Amino acid sequence: MTTLSLAPRIDVRRAGERFATEIGWLDSKHSFSFGHHHDAANTHHGLLLVNNDDTVHAGTGFDTHPHRNMEIVTWVLQGSLVHQDSEGHNGVIYPGLAQRMSAGTGILHSEKNDSWRLAGDVHDEPVHFVQMWVVPDEAGLAPGYEQLEIDAELLGGGLVPVASGMAKHDGAAAIRINNRYAALYAARLQPGQHVELPEAPFLHLFVPRGSVTLEGAGELGAGDAVRFTATGGQKITAAEPAEILVWEMHATLAA
Repeated sequence: MTTLSLAPRIDVRRAGERFATEIGWLDSKHSFSFGHHHDAANTHHGLLLVNNDDTVHAGTGFDTHPHRNMEIVTWVLQGSLVHQDSEGHNGVIYPGLAQRMSAGTGILHSEKNDSWRLAGDVHDEPVHFVQMWVVPDEAGLAPGYEQLEIDAELLGGGLVPVASGMAKHDGAAAIRINNRYAALYAARLQPGQHVELPEAPFLHLFVPRGSVTLEGAGELGAGDAVRFTATGGQKITAAEPAEILVWEMHATLAA
């Protein structure tokens, strides 16, 4: 991880520009290179390597697979997602529940849209979620898992810390990630409500639901993203009920 002397830049990435994986049970849109989709000029922004916008059909999902040395944050917008891993963690993730898995030295996990297998009636509702990966401060950490209900905090309409390793969020209602240079915020906005972006060397704004107006750049719709370099402080105003995810990052991956 490095810090650099940077020129201010705002880079708008539209929903239709994303890589797509559609395989029957899964509709996945990738903001960065992922899987067999590779673009050497689009591998990350700051410390964020993955921003996958996934919809998984009921009764299906990701079978058990491995991860290593990655902080993985999952944010559900609709439906429910069942997590199970080789460290013995299992549970149902739903809107307003933040979840972080630290892969560390290695972990196996599955993610399925089949919450009725744990409890409840069979449903046919898809699950829509955003999964984001950032690198940890150091390799070889012990695997870990944390989840936290923050639905009440989101009712205020402001930017709410969801996951952070930054010292300024010690004691805040946020799950911890193993990177002291990164923090994720979420906001649920009603029409006319606005928030102001933090200032940082690197910001990543994603609009998974609704539409907003970004000061100086215009309208952003569902699936649109903006990569900010050496800037911040812009106002985001909801044009309709919307949800936004914002990464604040004070370092980047070495070139």
